[in-house]
Amino acid sequence: MTTYLCSLCGLGAPVATASWRCPRCQGPWDLGFTADPVPAAELPGRVNSLWRYREALPLTAPTVSLGEGRTPLVPLTAHVSAKLDYLMPTLSFKDRGAVMLAELARTLAPRRVIADSSGNAGTSVAAYCARAGLPCTVYVPEGTSAKKCEQIRAHGARLETVPGDRETTAEAARAAAGTPGTFYASHVYNPYFLHGTKTYVYELWEDLGGTLPDTLVLPVGNGTLLLGAALAVGELYEHGLITRRPTLTAVQAEAAAPLAAAFHAGADDLLDDGPAIGPTLAEGIAIPRPPRARAILRAVRESGGTFLTVPEDRVRAAQRDLAARGLFVEATGVACWAAAGDRTEGTAVVPLCGAGAKTGLV
Repeated sequence: MTTYLCSLCGLGAPVATASWRCPRCQGPWDLGFTADPVPAAELPGRVNSLWRYREALPLTAPTVSLGEGRTPLVPLTAHVSAKLDYLMPTLSFKDRGAVMLAELARTLAPRRVIADSSGNAGTSVAAYCARAGLPCTVYVPEGTSAKKCEQIRAHGARLETVPGDRETTAEAARAAAGTPGTFYASHVYNPYFLHGTKTYVYELWEDLGGTLPDTLVLPVGNGTLLLGAALAVGELYEHGLITRRPTLTAVQAEAAAPLAAAFHAGADDLLDDGPAIGPTLAEGIAIPRPPRARAILRAVRESGGTFLTVPEDRVRAAQRDLAARGLFVEATGVACWAAAGDRTEGTAVVPLCGAGAKTGLV
């Protein structure tokens, strides 16, 4: 098994014994893992799930897979296509990372698994823990969609509803994470999650015949999909499997845009006096202080990309527009379409991250 490396101070620690974050500076872990090239010619004969890219994954012998990955790519306009990542076992893209966390937890054999979430990550972790036979507790903020809570309970997980917002919920889970025998399946702090979400880009690369679009448009709260995408782009480029890197366009809700504010201010980290976080329909990306902020800002800048923000009326209109095209997506999942749907040059792909059935029409 490989090692963790602190993303801030560089401290190394074995995966099997490490705490959920760096004990020296409290930074999130990266993974001391080097992907091998994925052989495109061999892919047609492989399993039809994200595990087909086994050379690129730090875990390669799955026992808890539910067939996640390999979601459709459909054109929306002459310039923008959508990857239907809500067509996953638990109806969200979080399955890409949750299966990696559950597989890792299975090998470590903890007494219990805990997770915190605004809904989708929690449902994914609950489902894959059920598949792995692991006891699971999921912390969610009050006001979480009743349908997401029902889904978590249906998988046999214990649900802990925390009074307050998403950040308060995360703090409650982190307080429990140090309990002996506990595996914290954090989609934010644990880098195995990012190595699952990077398969989103490997699938695009395969489906587009060994190329990538000019721009990847990605929703950003904690940044797990964007950082996974940046990992994959780097690996594909370093292995000579693509000849150019796409730009990354990060999307936040106008009412909850701390990263966008930092980016446009030229800052390397979140602003001390950044904008207040207000209520937004795109609740899944309303994160006031993402722990991987520095890495997110760096990834977007290094790609030559930018941050865009969308107001609430455009989120609502985008959900209805996609529904009229046959795609019912939850409000967080339509943010990228709201930001990039009027694109008139180059090619771009937006992810549709969560099913509308989880939250309803806004």
